[in-house]
Amino acid sequence: MRSSPGPDEHLHRLPAGRPDREAGQGGSSRRKMRSEMSPTFPLIGREHELREVDELLARAGSGGGALLIRGEPGIGKSSILGEAVARALTAGMRVVPTTAVQSEVNLPFAGLHLVLQSWLEGIDRLAGPQRNAIRAAFGISDEEGPDTYLIALATLNLLADVAESGPILVVVDDAQWLDGASAEVFAFVARRLGADPITFLAAIRDGYASPLLEGGLPELRLRPLDDRSAEALLDRHSADLAAPVRSRLLSESVGNPLALVELPNALATEEQVGGAALPAVLPLTERLEGAYAARASEMPGETRRVLLIAAADEAGVLGEILAAAAASGVARPADALEPAIEGGLVDVDAGSVRFRHPLIRSGVYQAATLVDRRLAHAVLAETLKDAPDRRAWHLAAAVLGSDESVARELDKAAARALDRGAPAVAVAAIERAARLSEDDSIRATRLLQAAKIAFQLGRRDLVIRLVNEVEPIHLTRHEQARRTWITEAFDDGISAGSASGARSLESALAAQEVGDIDLAISLLVGAALHGWWTDADVEQRQETLTVADGLPVDPADPRLLMTLAVAAPIDRGALVLESLSHLVRGANSDPQRDRALGVAASAAGDFALASEYLEAAAAGLRGQGRLGQLSVTLVQLAWAEIHLGDWPAATGAAEEGHRLAVEAAQPIWAARARAAQAMLASMRGEEEGAEALAAEAERAVLATGVSAVLAEVAHARGLTALGSGRTGDAYGHLRRMFDPADPAHHYMKRYLAIGDLAEAAARGGDRGEARLALEEAELAASRTSAPRLHVGLRYARAALADDDVAEPLFHDALAVDLTRWPFDRARLLLLFGGWLRRQRRASESRSPLRNAAAAFDALSIVSWGDRARQELRASGETSRRRSVASWDQLSPQELQIARLAAKGLSNREIGEKLYLSHRTVGSHLYRVFPKLGITSRAQLERALTAGSLVPA
Repeated sequence: MRSSPGPDEHLHRLPAGRPDREAGQGGSSRRKMRSEMSPTFPLIGREHELREVDELLARAGSGGGALLIRGEPGIGKSSILGEAVARALTAGMRVVPTTAVQSEVNLPFAGLHLVLQSWLEGIDRLAGPQRNAIRAAFGISDEEGPDTYLIALATLNLLADVAESGPILVVVDDAQWLDGASAEVFAFVARRLGADPITFLAAIRDGYASPLLEGGLPELRLRPLDDRSAEALLDRHSADLAAPVRSRLLSESVGNPLALVELPNALATEEQVGGAALPAVLPLTERLEGAYAARASEMPGETRRVLLIAAADEAGVLGEILAAAAASGVARPADALEPAIEGGLVDVDAGSVRFRHPLIRSGVYQAATLVDRRLAHAVLAETLKDAPDRRAWHLAAAVLGSDESVARELDKAAARALDRGAPAVAVAAIERAARLSEDDSIRATRLLQAAKIAFQLGRRDLVIRLVNEVEPIHLTRHEQARRTWITEAFDDGISAGSASGARSLESALAAQEVGDIDLAISLLVGAALHGWWTDADVEQRQETLTVADGLPVDPADPRLLMTLAVAAPIDRGALVLESLSHLVRGANSDPQRDRALGVAASAAGDFALASEYLEAAAAGLRGQGRLGQLSVTLVQLAWAEIHLGDWPAATGAAEEGHRLAVEAAQPIWAARARAAQAMLASMRGEEEGAEALAAEAERAVLATGVSAVLAEVAHARGLTALGSGRTGDAYGHLRRMFDPADPAHHYMKRYLAIGDLAEAAARGGDRGEARLALEEAELAASRTSAPRLHVGLRYARAALADDDVAEPLFHDALAVDLTRWPFDRARLLLLFGGWLRRQRRASESRSPLRNAAAAFDALSIVSWGDRARQELRASGETSRRRSVASWDQLSPQELQIARLAAKGLSNREIGEKLYLSHRTVGSHLYRVFPKLGITSRAQLERALTAGSLVPA
């Protein structure tokens, strides 16, 4: 990464200070770069693209935004960035431009440090965890292994603080070469530039992967220049070409601006005037590299050696390059560099060496022999004794074959990267160390270690590649068990293949044999979860229980409780819930523990207890910055709140869970969030919206055999149809959950819908079939204390009962404390009131119907409230719809922010919890107040709870 001065100096060297860098439209490619702003000609053929940039910059005063500029090498990305920098400076913005370098991809947070280095004094104003995380990232504290997302949140808040004194523009050229950790941070920040006056521009070359490309950021794709613009650019720089030569260059440049400027320079004079044959056709990028390499080959021998060392060096520090050149035998390195400067290949400025274009660097490096490249890296490694990470990578590049001593240096570099919160860099270092390993067993150990870190990153593609490299190596059973856990533990067992459960069980036994109980229980959790998601048969789940029962672990181990609850929610549910009731929930408990216990409680059917554990887990994961696990926890929490009828809490958790799952590339969890949102939309009477969300969730999981999510989709559709009076459709959707031959069948989730199935049957479905399902649910309930199941059963009994025995069943169901289930209580009142009216007891029916309508209104469940009012009118009493609850006027994120503000949290504290800047939080609250008809935070709690049965 090239160093950049402070942001308050109106920086403009990169890329505006080298207008010929890619597009060649600002002057001769041989012109030496200056630190002052270079005058530029107007860009040719880029009027549309510049208008888009202008629109983005024009919004900077009121809010931020991001734009990725994409295209092939030489297409003009840097020129567009240069124009953006110049225009931003003219508008009074502070500009922070920087350019990534390929050889720096393995240096953790190098790019981020360059952008933030002039504002690091602002770190002290950040919250403690964020302050410690970013210090650790930059190697200025001993904080161990902070999560990348916590570093990203610190970056967002630091930039937001700086932007309070005026809009800023962050520019990253050649962003494909950013180190992975920096790229993830910039992607996180760029997705959250809503209210803050921060603009982010990055240029990325086609053909490269980057976290910046995975977040749905707006893109501006640069196309080749049209014929007229290409001719104008060629004539501007090479007006004396012979007509046939001009025609050939226009054809072979295919509208690439850099080719139009540089290819003529690569021709000899006689070739330019048509006096000699032109070279054979090559691919454009290779041709440009070749043109630059040819120019370098004309330099003196010692100049070529210094250029190669500069091309191999990642920092571009002049002193390092000259010292390494001297060590390689160059007598006067500074003098040797001068021809390259005069020839326009490099610029030397402020103690740094910069190639005028990345293709010059790659051309010089690729043209060198393998021996010469290894020598360049070796002398750089010798020069960098005080920079152990960089030295380790140069040593690795200098090695041919195996070298265990260099592999150990890379192991140390990986450990330092982990300490700084850069696991992606650690994976790269360990993988390179594995290739240098002299022993197969050590190589396998390193590859599995790298795969484990990649697993923690959520990088399935990388895990699979690393594990496949282990495949040919003979592994012990214990190593095979580790391999199995790494490959099959993604997404809580959701996405593994059909044989996953069996492999995990076999591997758990292997781990137990060698005394690795921790690995064994982890594998068992995976086997149990796989069975849960894929609706495994009783035999497979029983095998999981048998292995679990034989493990010497604490009966209260959260992983064991989760395994038992997930594998046998009915037969072991009572035991699990009893164990959970005795556990102490401390204020500073481990979020992983809390999440495991929350999953156990959910599986066993106690959603009130699950909500408590999952809330605690979410809070802990937020504090640690573990967004990948937070997304999963929030989706699980959303479903717990849905089953409890707390729509505001469920709405916020589902929205945030979906957003984070998309960011973390967790498609199955994003689908579960969509299914939850479909259920919530059905409650609001949004029939079309509910179906669209359900269909999206179904499409995402249909081919994977994830029965648990398909069951949730069927449940959401069933409730939507029930609410709109389509009882036949409702029954058709809900019965799928009870049909073992249907993909939506699930051995536990069907019991959560027993009340809904019973109502659909009573109002127009198959009563006989529903009663068979009720008998099965009764048998299950006799073996477990699951609160959700028993609430549903009471409802189902009354709904399916014959008239002569129904009334005591209604009274029995209503006598239970249903405070935690307001929706179920309202439905029960509606069902009872309707039954009374049909028994010609109209006057008695009005009280339960009136209470049902009021409860539905308070919950903002429009369709069900309308049904209650229809029943009331049929009983002889009129009723008007109450206005919707205040919270229902807010977007999910506005609701989430308002609820936190109502609890007394400041904007900064809310931002820390939701991974937003404090300014964005303030912007949301600014819109919330008029929607709720209030003017201060003190009024929030009353406004949110007005008419609601659910606390804010």
